[in-house]
Amino acid sequence: MTKPARFLDSATFAFLDIETTGGNASHDRITEIGIRFWRAGQVVGEWQTLINPQTRISPFIQSLTGISDAMVAQAPLFEDISAELESQLEDTIFVAHNARFDYGFIKAEFRRLGLLFSAKVLCTVKLSRKLYSGFRRHNMDALIERHGLGQVQRHRAMGDVSAMLAFFEHALAEKGGHSMEAAVRDLLQRPSIPSNLPTDVLHGLPHGPGVYRFYGENDVLLYVGKSTDIAQRVASHFSGDHNSSRGIRMSESLRRVDWTETAGELGALLLELKQIKELSPLFNRRSRAAKNLVSIELVENADGYLQARLAREIEPHRLGDYFGLFRSKKDAERALSGIAAKNDLCNKLLALEPEHPGPCFQRTLGRCRGACDGGEDVVKYNLRVQIAFHGLRLKTWPWRGPVAVFEHNAATGRTDILVVYNWMHVATLHNEDELPDLSLRGQAVKFDLDSYKLVVKALMGQDGRSLKVVELGAIGQPDVHMP
Repeated sequence: MTKPARFLDSATFAFLDIETTGGNASHDRITEIGIRFWRAGQVVGEWQTLINPQTRISPFIQSLTGISDAMVAQAPLFEDISAELESQLEDTIFVAHNARFDYGFIKAEFRRLGLLFSAKVLCTVKLSRKLYSGFRRHNMDALIERHGLGQVQRHRAMGDVSAMLAFFEHALAEKGGHSMEAAVRDLLQRPSIPSNLPTDVLHGLPHGPGVYRFYGENDVLLYVGKSTDIAQRVASHFSGDHNSSRGIRMSESLRRVDWTETAGELGALLLELKQIKELSPLFNRRSRAAKNLVSIELVENADGYLQARLAREIEPHRLGDYFGLFRSKKDAERALSGIAAKNDLCNKLLALEPEHPGPCFQRTLGRCRGACDGGEDVVKYNLRVQIAFHGLRLKTWPWRGPVAVFEHNAATGRTDILVVYNWMHVATLHNEDELPDLSLRGQAVKFDLDSYKLVVKALMGQDGRSLKVVELGAIGQPDVHMP
């Protein structure tokens, strides 16, 4: 059997480092690139250039790197050096320290030119973790100190390249060619895994629905997500070329992943919402609890005309009395203004003008038919209001009490029973025998906008799901009246 050719003997390794105007590849730019080429134990060339980023370099970055606006003013644009850079990197192994950062920026610069760039990528942070797993820290300063590498000009491209290559050669000498070859081959064949996670992090992740959680230092919860295939979704987080500083920060902070399996997608969606709102992960933006949730109520004034008022507390048992759900007072008022303008309704009665004697301002412009000064029949006005607001009316709960929503996963044999009342998720059970003992009394479930939208869509069949929904009274659970 032919022995495979060794990477260390045949491949060209391009040790590359960049300096940038910031940490976000979607809008920050490269200011310097340095590359040293290594093959079969020898440096076979190098290439470096400053780059005009076409944007201002902040004082902090200038202080960190020593690269000033004046230094790059006459430097070439990335567009000017892109063809040469691509040629230099052709058929090489792209090596960088925390390679997802450098590789992501290089790809982003090519993408701006309408070009695709790809390469085999080796991260020396991961290489250090693999070869020296007994150590906790693997950043460049730690490697320089730990292995007694020569001092270099840190945060300049060729200085960091020198340190990176010095570590590589030191590890090769200390661990031997066989271990180094095995480590390099293994890392090049693996999915891209953040540097501080174990390389086997994807092993054991289920290929089914559920919720996954990312944790950082001191087990701080970073992120909660859901998927119908947990393993595939987690792997997709690791395969991107971070185009945002948020993605880079989360990747660098990751230390642990765990998960909770569910029977189906609805259970996963509800669990994700619950954990995001209760646990407030650092990197989740969507679905945080709405602190200023507002709706609209219509009530008759002393003259019998319907007038609008903002409701800040939503009572789940009377949802049909509310119109629209808004995350702020401003959003609600914007909706009211649109309805008033489209239907010639009175701004005073819609609480868009402060109380004052006489007609509303829109009446003087002919945009109100006179409900504010008795100029429009009360019955006609109220009918127009009801028609105008009809599409915003919240859905009333169509069952007498709580229901059990059954989700079954044939592949895993798992069944989840989601107890729902007034569109709010109350509990998740795993056995029908638990239902007769379920006590809902005293569980004041706070109304939640995201849960409402999700459950309405699922139970009304608007998302194409076919769910088994059973009233609790029909399976032995006494009628329950929740507060």
